[in-house]
Amino acid sequence: MLKPSIDKWVTDAHRMTPAMSAPTGHSRPVEIALSVPAPASISFDFRYVLRIGASILVPIVFWFLPLNLEPKAQHAIAISLFMILGWATEIMDHGVIGLTGCYLFWALKVVNFEVAFSGFANDTPWFLMGAILFGTIASKSGLAKRVAYLITLRIGTSYSRLLLAMILSDFFLTLLVPSGMARVTVMAAVAAGLVGAFGLSVGSNVGRGMFLIITYTAGVFDKTIIAGAAAITGRGVIESVGHTPVLWSQWLVAFLPSDIITILIAWRLTLWLYPPETASLPGGITYLQDELRDAGPWTSLEKKGLALMVAAIVLWATDFLHHISPSMIGLGIGLLSVFPFMRILETADLRKLNFLQLFFVAAAVSMGNVLSVTKGLAILTNTVFAWLEPLLQNNWLSILALYWTGFAYHIFLASEISMLATSLPLLMNFATAHGLSALKIGMLWVFSSGGKIFIYQSGVLVIGYGYGYFRSKDILRLGLLMSFVDSLVMLVVVPFYWPLIGIR
Repeated sequence: MLKPSIDKWVTDAHRMTPAMSAPTGHSRPVEIALSVPAPASISFDFRYVLRIGASILVPIVFWFLPLNLEPKAQHAIAISLFMILGWATEIMDHGVIGLTGCYLFWALKVVNFEVAFSGFANDTPWFLMGAILFGTIASKSGLAKRVAYLITLRIGTSYSRLLLAMILSDFFLTLLVPSGMARVTVMAAVAAGLVGAFGLSVGSNVGRGMFLIITYTAGVFDKTIIAGAAAITGRGVIESVGHTPVLWSQWLVAFLPSDIITILIAWRLTLWLYPPETASLPGGITYLQDELRDAGPWTSLEKKGLALMVAAIVLWATDFLHHISPSMIGLGIGLLSVFPFMRILETADLRKLNFLQLFFVAAAVSMGNVLSVTKGLAILTNTVFAWLEPLLQNNWLSILALYWTGFAYHIFLASEISMLATSLPLLMNFATAHGLSALKIGMLWVFSSGGKIFIYQSGVLVIGYGYGYFRSKDILRLGLLMSFVDSLVMLVVVPFYWPLIGIR
C-alpha cells in the first residue's frame, strides 16, 4: 500500500501544543506544525478529489439504494458512512467531520436533536477535557519535565539504565500528562539533552534507542491507562453501547501485568536491537544534575499542580469504593486549576486548547447512539461481525481473533480514535446480543489499537519520528515484535488473571 506523506497525517486533531520544528537527520527537514496554520489554498490533486468523492458519493448512493431496510436505519447508516470515510481519508479535521455528521442526523430528520447530539451530553468528551487540562497543568508548571529528570537520575545513567528510566518515566507521566503526543514532546527534550551530553548525535544507536522507546511505549500506555483519548473513547462506548460500567481502577489493575511485561520486554528488545556505540556514556549524570539545578527549587505552581493531580489519581484509584465517575473527577480537578485562588491555569491557557478533539469524541458517541436508536447498529453488526461469532465462543481463540483483527483494522483506518469509534459500537452490540462479556471484549479491542507498525497509524509516532532519530523501518521491526509479545501476554492475562478481578 502507498504510504502517505508524514505531514498530511499531522492533523488539527493532533495539535495540542505551540508550534514546534523538530530537528531531523533525514535528507530534508520534517516540519511538525502543532499550531493552527495560516489559511492556505487547497490543492485539488487527483488523490484529494478521489478522497472527497468517496466520502460524499458513497453515502449518497447508499442513501438511495433500494434495500430491504427501514428508511431510518438506512439513512443513519448512510450518514455514518460519510463520517467513517471522512475520518479514514481525513478530508477535514476529525472534529469538523463529526460535527457535520451530527448536524446531518438532525437536519435530515433521521433522529431528533437530542439524539443527534447526545454524545455531547455523555461524560466521555468531558473526561477528555479533564485529561487535556491535566496535560496543560503538567506542561505549564514544568512538573512533567522535573519528574522525568528525577526518575532518570534515580535509576542511573548507563545506557541500559537510561532506557529503563525513559520507559518508566513515560509510564508514570501517563498519569500526569494524559496525551501521548505531549509526553513524547516532554521526554524528547530529556532524551535529546542526554544524547548531546554523551557527545553523540542523530543516527547513533543510543539516540535511536531512546527516541524509539519513548515514542512506541507512549502509544501503548495510552491504552492500558484510561488517560489518552483512545482509552477514554473506548470506555465511553463500552458504557453507552455495551451497557457495562467501567472502573478506572479496574482498568488500571487489569492491564498492570501487561504494562510490567511491556516495560521489561521493550527495554531488553531495544538493548538487543540498538546496542550502544560505547559501553561507557560519561556526562549523563552531570547533565541531569545541571538541568535540575537550573530548574531551581520546587515552585508554588509545581506543588499546587502536583497536589491536584495526586488528589485526582487517589480518587480514580478508589472509585470502586465511592463510585464517583472518573469523568467527574477529571473535569472537576481540571476546572479547579482555573479558579483564581489556585492560580495554576488562566483563561488564556484555555483559549489555546483544541476543542475540536472534544467534538470528535462526542460525535463518535453520538453516531453510536443514533445507529442504536434507528436499529442500524444491529444491521451493521450482523453484517460485519457474523464471522467472528464461532471464534468468540472459544476463550483462547477469541483473544487472538480480537487482538489481530483490531491490529489489522487499525492499519487501514489510521487514527486510533476513528478505529475505535467506527468499530467498537458494532462489537459491543454484538457482545450484548450474544451474551458475551462487553467489558472483556471492549478492553481487548482497545488494547489491540496499541499495536502499530507504520508511522501514519498514530500522531504519537509522527511526533517522535519528526525528531529524526529513528527510521520508519525501526518502528516496523519493534512494532511487530512487541505486537506478538502483547498478544501472547493477553493469552495468559485474560483467562487466568482477569477473572480474579471480576472481568469474565
